[in-house]
Amino acid sequence: MNVRALSPPAKPDQRLIADTLQTKLPFRADLAKVVPLAGDASNRRYFRLELTGGSVPSVILMQLADPEGFKASEEAVSGSAFKVTELPFVNVLRHLSSAGVAVPMLHYYDEVTGLLYLEDFGDVALVHACADKNGSAIFELYSRAIDTLVHIHLRATGFGRQTCLAFTRSFDVPLVMWEFDHFLEYGVVARRGKPMEADDEKSVRREFQKIAELLAAQPQVFTHRDYHSRNLMVDGDRLGVIDFQDALLGPPTYDLASLLRDSYLGLDEAVIDSMIDRYVEEMCKGLDRSTQQRMEMTNPVAFRRLFDFTSIQRNLKAAGRFVYIERVKHNPKFLADIPRTLGYVHRNLEKYPELETLRTHLMPYVPEWQ
Repeated sequence: MNVRALSPPAKPDQRLIADTLQTKLPFRADLAKVVPLAGDASNRRYFRLELTGGSVPSVILMQLADPEGFKASEEAVSGSAFKVTELPFVNVLRHLSSAGVAVPMLHYYDEVTGLLYLEDFGDVALVHACADKNGSAIFELYSRAIDTLVHIHLRATGFGRQTCLAFTRSFDVPLVMWEFDHFLEYGVVARRGKPMEADDEKSVRREFQKIAELLAAQPQVFTHRDYHSRNLMVDGDRLGVIDFQDALLGPPTYDLASLLRDSYLGLDEAVIDSMIDRYVEEMCKGLDRSTQQRMEMTNPVAFRRLFDFTSIQRNLKAAGRFVYIERVKHNPKFLADIPRTLGYVHRNLEKYPELETLRTHLMPYVPEWQ
């Protein structure tokens, strides 16, 4: 996988922004200030536009960039015959909004300049909201996150298959294995500076294949794909959902693992247990008995096994991704999250005797496990 880092786009023209605010949005406002915001791991850039004379005090400006190499490689694996006729962010936003999910309102999309004017959900992500809270407050915040996730999995899965891009791609075996290989390429080989021993690599990939087949065989729901504490915005009584443009179909446990085995925020195991129970209970209210059984929601032991195996895959992908961001995009800020992320994996590998082969052949290549 040969990729190159792409430079972010030039800062948008303030005169163009000021004119757009006066002529293109559903309301009229004057531009007071453009404040750059810390972005995510993508090549998009974000700005808060502070306004005067309008009905809202600010909007978020998202500036698009060319597709990055990581996504281009991935889409070669997960792509379909579906013809993409609009920006995935806009397509998925419309679908989630129709499903009653709290996503930012799109005030205006300037396709020529690649600028999106979005509702401002503020600066308080779930990870920040939990920083100074006690156990009961964290429990309440995560209960809201679980309830929102249930709403997405039930409502957003139930319609829109002809129009929403998410329904054209899924976590099939090739895509799950692509993510496993991404970990091996960056989380092992790039960190180590040399390839794995052939026998170890063969054994690890064989075990990865078993997990990929298990996950791909599960019933699928609309999957946000990055449903974690940095993509959930605490805006008063509302929990806003952002960064959903890579949505696809996946096992119910994928978003659940993203939330509860979060690279950026460690939760007490008792909270995780309670949130899994809450998720299953609320999901079952909207599913018939047959679907509950197919999703293993009537068997707590089997569902927890699926959750843990999904967590292994999700966390390994994330760890490899963090190294990729540092090596290819020269952004080291996620490296500090690797030990927590790989710690989750190690505990799950130790939990299941059937994963002993994977643990044995992978352990020599993960410094955090030694």
